[in-house]
Amino acid sequence: MPLDTEVLQSLTKGSAEDAWRTIIEKAVEIASNPLTVGDAVSEVIKRDREIGTLDHFLATTAWDLWQAFGQPALSGVERTSDRLARWWTEPYSAKAVLVLDGLSLRELPWILQGAEERGFTLHEVSANASELPGETNQFAQALGFSSRSQLQNNGGGLSHKLQPTRTECVDMHWKDCETLIDGSPNWVFWHHWPDSKVHDGSSAGQGLETLARAAADQLSSDDFWSFVERMATGRRLVITSDHGYAATGYFPDADGEVGRFLKNTFASGRSAKGNGLTQKDCGPFVPPVALQINSPHGAHLLAVGRWKWKSQGGYPTLTHGGLSLLEVLSPFVELTKKAGA
Repeated sequence: MPLDTEVLQSLTKGSAEDAWRTIIEKAVEIASNPLTVGDAVSEVIKRDREIGTLDHFLATTAWDLWQAFGQPALSGVERTSDRLARWWTEPYSAKAVLVLDGLSLRELPWILQGAEERGFTLHEVSANASELPGETNQFAQALGFSSRSQLQNNGGGLSHKLQPTRTECVDMHWKDCETLIDGSPNWVFWHHWPDSKVHDGSSAGQGLETLARAAADQLSSDDFWSFVERMATGRRLVITSDHGYAATGYFPDADGEVGRFLKNTFASGRSAKGNGLTQKDCGPFVPPVALQINSPHGAHLLAVGRWKWKSQGGYPTLTHGGLSLLEVLSPFVELTKKAGA
């Protein structure tokens, strides 16, 4: 699906900040329309492809925009870690953050619909930048934790950015998670789902279809929303993620010299750490298929856009770490619920 004229003009005539505002607003608009269980799989695939037109623009025409991504002074795009730290300073008497590991914009409709159906008040619905590369521990470290696992059993410590708070990190059923939430005023709860499902299904055919069904089941379930209500009771709650994921099973194959370069550079992943990188390391290709990104996490090469390639054992059908919108944009949903509502 080609970009409409108005969107294309906004992307090409304005500043990097104007372009990123348009890109993110369009991606959130496409992704957030209501879903039903019956049409979840086909509609998620359709929306993934529609957002792919924005990825195509970024990969073929405006790849330089990626250098500004996650730098508010250059792009207006704030990293989720910075947004959370800023939100945490707001004068709410009690607050909570629920990090759903790997949650992408694809799953946003279930959260919006569930919140409305169950009497929650939505205060903000937006999207922010993952760390680059979009990996779990990079996000944890950006918040001041050594790793995701540090949060387990209230082990968050006293040096992270979300002070004071009680912390937890588990991969348990929602009903069991609910029993872990005590009366502490502040909470940061990191759940392994859906990233655990992303990696479970990453080599099993078209993993997006399996995950779309799982998301419809999990995020519309009474158990999930009972857990969310427990977290939101007496607290301002944000639901967000550390990164999204790319449905690489639907990406076109990179053949020939491009395919060999991507395989040699990234193996079965989408990023590669490097020291002393030069532009030559990005390959001779125009438009580029890899970009050097210097982030707070060091210098990395990241795969640009929607490509997959042959690799030993087969390239995963769901993964993250590169530069495509649905793997580097994290939903940010702020909500409350009045007692008895």
